[in-house]
Order: sequence, then structure tokens, then C-alpha cells
Amino acid sequence: MKLSISRAAETLLGGGVIAYPTEGVFGLGCMPDDLNAVARILRIKSRDPGKGLILIASHESQLRSWLASEVSEIPPPDPSKPTTWIAQASEDVPSLVRGDHATIAVRVTTNPTAAALCSAVGSPIVSTSANFSGERVARNRFVLRRNFRACVDYIVPGDCGPASGPSEIRNLATGKIFRPRTL
Repeated sequence: MKLSISRAAETLLGGGVIAYPTEGVFGLGCMPDDLNAVARILRIKSRDPGKGLILIASHESQLRSWLASEVSEIPPPDPSKPTTWIAQASEDVPSLVRGDHATIAVRVTTNPTAAALCSAVGSPIVSTSANFSGERVARNRFVLRRNFRACVDYIVPGDCGPASGPSEIRNLATGKIFRPRTL
């Protein structure tokens, strides 16, 4: 795993796009401050840039500079129930990352491969499901390779888990659920 994390980190830091396992599904990722890579992910997925993207991190501290100063602490992650939090974005967050919103979606990941990636680059990374807009998400490596081998620079080996589907999305300030956890 160490070699694959190192190769993925080099790819990310070099402006590349990777596919990798997260808590419940495979994701596509890049460095969030590399707007060319972010735009590339949006093109790969045919995703509306107004929707925004999720950032994942190995520790809450990696998310601080992406959040407005008044945002309180992100709750510690629950491995059995991954939660993506919608919180007020820092003024410096590019619109390609936050979309048409003043908020940003963030999650402290509990997937060991995804956490190792964030630790290796010392930063959060973009995390959006590995699917083309409106299509089913890749939940196994065969589908991931078939659909994305030609679209990304590196596919990180590893398994999704410990959850069994996309994360729940909640507003940090109000607790309102935007997307319930699905199995």
C-alpha cells in the first residue's frame, strides 16, 4: 500500500486526477487548489460546476483553511456512519470547489486508503463519486477500471469501507440532512 500511496501523492501533487476508495464508494480526486485538475474532474463527470465538490481530509485540521473562521469544530468521524458536513466556506475557496454556494462540503474520512492519501499530500483532496453525472457510481474495481482507466492518471488499489454507500450530508450549523445515508 505504501508504494501506491506514494505514487498517488506524486500524481496529485503533479496536477493529476486519481480514482480511489472511500468509505462507501470509489471516488475521483485531485488537489482542491489545482483549478485545472478540478475542472478536469468536472469535465470527466460532466458535472455541473454550480453543484460544488466535497473535500475529504485525514484530520479536521487539514480543513481549517477551507472553512470560515467562525465555523466550529467538525464532529469526529463515526466509522459506521460517514457524514459530510456543509459549513461556511472561507472567502478564499474557489467557486469550482464550492459551486454556487457560500458553503463547502467537508468530511474527515475513516477509509484508511483515503486518509493515507490526505496525509501523504498534507492536504484535503477533492472527493466526488466515481460516476458520470446521472449514472450509477462505481462500487467495485472492475467497473471503476472499465469506466475510468482512460480518464484518470492513476487508480489507487484498495477497498471501499467501512460503510456500504455514499455518506450522509448534513448542515453543520443546523443538523439538517440534505442526503440521508444510503446502503
